[in-house]
This record gives sequence, C-alpha cells and structure tokens, in this order.
Amino acid sequence: MTTPEIQHQGLNATFKGTQRDDHNVPVHQFLGIKYASIPARFERAEPVNSFNGAVIDASKFGPRCPQADVDVRHLLRIPEDFTIVPEPENEFECLNLEITCPPKLSDAGPLPVLVWIHGGSQIVTFCSAASKICDPTKVVADAIKAGKPLIFVSINYRLNIFSFGDGKEKNLALKDQRLGIDWVRRNIAAFGGDPENITLSGESAGAVYTHAHLITGPPVKRAVLASGTLYLSSPLPVEKGDGLIKVLEAKVQELGQPSLRQSSVPILVQALRECNVNTMWIQEEPELAGWETKPEQVDELMIGDTEYESVIWRNGVELLDGETIAAAFDSNKERGTQLRKMYHVTADRPTAAKLGSLDLVNDVRYTLPVEIVANKLQAANKRVYKYVVDQPNPWQPSSRAHHAVDLLFLFEGVDLSFNPAASTVGQEMRQRWIKFVNGDGPWDADKRFAFGPVGECREIDEVQFAARRRVDHCKVLKEMGAK
Repeated sequence: MTTPEIQHQGLNATFKGTQRDDHNVPVHQFLGIKYASIPARFERAEPVNSFNGAVIDASKFGPRCPQADVDVRHLLRIPEDFTIVPEPENEFECLNLEITCPPKLSDAGPLPVLVWIHGGSQIVTFCSAASKICDPTKVVADAIKAGKPLIFVSINYRLNIFSFGDGKEKNLALKDQRLGIDWVRRNIAAFGGDPENITLSGESAGAVYTHAHLITGPPVKRAVLASGTLYLSSPLPVEKGDGLIKVLEAKVQELGQPSLRQSSVPILVQALRECNVNTMWIQEEPELAGWETKPEQVDELMIGDTEYESVIWRNGVELLDGETIAAAFDSNKERGTQLRKMYHVTADRPTAAKLGSLDLVNDVRYTLPVEIVANKLQAANKRVYKYVVDQPNPWQPSSRAHHAVDLLFLFEGVDLSFNPAASTVGQEMRQRWIKFVNGDGPWDADKRFAFGPVGECREIDEVQFAARRRVDHCKVLKEMGAK
C-alpha cells in the first residue's frame, strides 16, 4: 500500500496522507491539515497560506477544541462496548480540516466537494471522523462505486467559551468556519476538487451554522440542512451573551483564576461543567441582522428532519409536572390555551403534558422551519429537495427516529449489518446525497423522500407526508407567526 502524497504548490507543502479501504475500494485521507492560526485566546484566527516547503504528516487526526467530556454514544444508543479513543485537544491547534477523496483519477475532471460542519450544541464535537461514527470513508467509496466521485472535507472549529469569547470578539466559530471554507476554495484543486462546485452541509448545530453561511455568503452551489436551521438557534442579543460571560467569569474567579481570558484550559472546562452550560448560540452581529428576510445564497437545497427531534429536550421536560407545563401554556393570554388544547396538554395528565410539550418544540424548532425555508427558496426560483427520516434507532427501535439518528445511516461508521433495514436506509441515503452533490436530482423535487420506516425508502406525496408529521398543527403555528 503506497502512501498518498500531494505536492501543493499554492501552499508550498507536500502532504503525506493515509489510505483506507471500504470493501476493496481504496480511499485517500489527508488529516489534521491546519487551515488557520489562533494568535491569542478569543481573537480572530488568521489563514495559513504557506507551509514554507515543509513535508506535512497528514496521516493522523488533528486536535479538537477543548471541551467537556460527553459520551456521544448515549444519544445514539450505540452499544457500550463500541470503543471511542479519547481525542487530543489543543486550544491553539484545533483549526484543522480533514480531506477524504478518491485516489487521483486520470480520466476525471475536477470533482464536486462536500464540506461538512459537525454539530454538538455549539459546545462539543458531536461524532467526529476520529470517533469513527462520522467517518466519511464509506460516503466517498460509495461515490466512487456509483461512478460519481466526490471529495469530502470536514472542518474543525472553536467551540463553547473558546468560540463565544468574553465580549470583545463574537461568533468565532462562524469566523473559523468561514476561513475553512475559504481555504477549500483556494486549495482543494490540488486534491482534485472543483472550488466552484461546493456543497455546504451540516447536522443540528452544524446545520444552524450552514444556514448562517448561506445568509452571509459568499454563495455556494448547494447546501444540506439536516435537522437544523437558524430557526432552531437564532442569533440572540448581546445582552444575553454578556449575562453568560459574567456567570462564567465569576466561576473561574471562584476557582482561583484571574479571568476567562487568563484562565487555564482545565479551569475553563470545569467552569462550563459546573455552570451546567449544555448549549450556546450565535450572538447578534450586523451581518446577521434581519436574517429571516435575507436571501440564502445557494442554487439548490436539500433539507429535512427526523421524526423525533425533540428527544434532546426530554430530560429537562421530564423534570416538570403537568401543572407547571399547562401553566406555561396558559401564561400566553393570546394563543396559549389554544396551543395547550391542540397539543393535549392537561394539568392532571402529566405524561400527556410532557409528550405534548415535546411535540410543540419539535414542530416549532424543526418541522415548521423546513417548510418556511423551503418555501422561501422556492419563491426565489431555487430548487429544493425535502426529506424525512423515519427509520428508528437500529439498536433500540423504541427510541424512534430520534435527533441525530441519520448520522448513523449516512456515514455507517458503526457497522449496521446486524440490522438489514437500517443498513438499507444507510445505502439509500448515501446514494441520494451523492447524486445531489454531483448536481443530479436526488428525487422528484415536487415530492419528498422518506427514509424509513422498516427499511423502506421512497418518494411520498403531501397526503403521505401528513401521515408522518403534524401538518395541521404546523399550519396553525405558522398563522400564529411561530418561527
């Protein structure tokens, strides 16, 4: 097995990668390539434009941003004996990317590029390639087998307080990602990619970021918003961010450090954990002002959700009783009682109240935004492909088609051969994504595509869609002005 090697004139470097094989299909990977440098904590990164003639070992994953330890197997119901090796972390070396591509094909022109932004509530790396769960090897190998090769680029970026900052510079994750995307435009040609044919994609928080990039530009050919839009986590006022910063500032001082900017990394992570910071958000900045009415700068969009997205709110909702939930609905004098009854929230029925509130969150944060964004782009004569993921968790079907379950199918980094229906959905999902990235319609744009349940994948019409989602509820929510 020869070591993959790319001599990159633009970057003045030689990259030595590694080869992976998927069912005898060789795939090349170039890992841990640094795309930007961080001059100091909470400061804007600067692009890396040259390696000064160095030979770069690109056979190992680069470090990720420091973060609280989270067992990503938990949400996905991955068996406990599936080993995830701890990933190295480094505050100043975490701006790196991974390129997974076919071996150089002499008869192929520049290949389309799929850029992936991972999720994780903007605080952790949820399912990296290093964890094996979101290893893109199978996506690239299937694309080669289908005769529609592509290049897959995964971008690492700053997270949690390292991205949020201490009030001076905001939204460092977005700015890091933009540098990564710019790097791809400037440098992917040497790896066989077409810098003018980029599909930007992400899941959950990664989709939120992707949507933000579509609003702020520059334009891309295509995008995939999987289980997330800016309606899931919209930009919030600076005052709210200042409040969180003050809480964390007080905590690090309580732990013996002078400030967030001067604290040690372990104390910063400890502060996040002790303050129970389990999510963060994009802060309001001028470029995102009025984002709801700004055009998405993309030619084609694929967008969809899973059947049970709101499971990630379940633990919090389970702590509430029926009376508290019902009172929260009724506190809205204008439409609260109507919504409470529509979602079957009753004070003396605690189980129904909890389920109903989760259904409302699901519709407001996920299902309705798919329609809002799709309708907006269609009105601008852009092509939109909508889908639903209804295949349940392969290990625990009672968990339903929950948030992030689509990552298991798309990447199949964890072997699904024990569950033929799940494996079939994974194969179908990869084929549809591969078609889309290559500029081919993945299905009839006038219909939706359903992945599952029971391993069945097919186009569905609006009547069939209404049997899978609370369409009438969403119509009411839209009339109420919910976003």
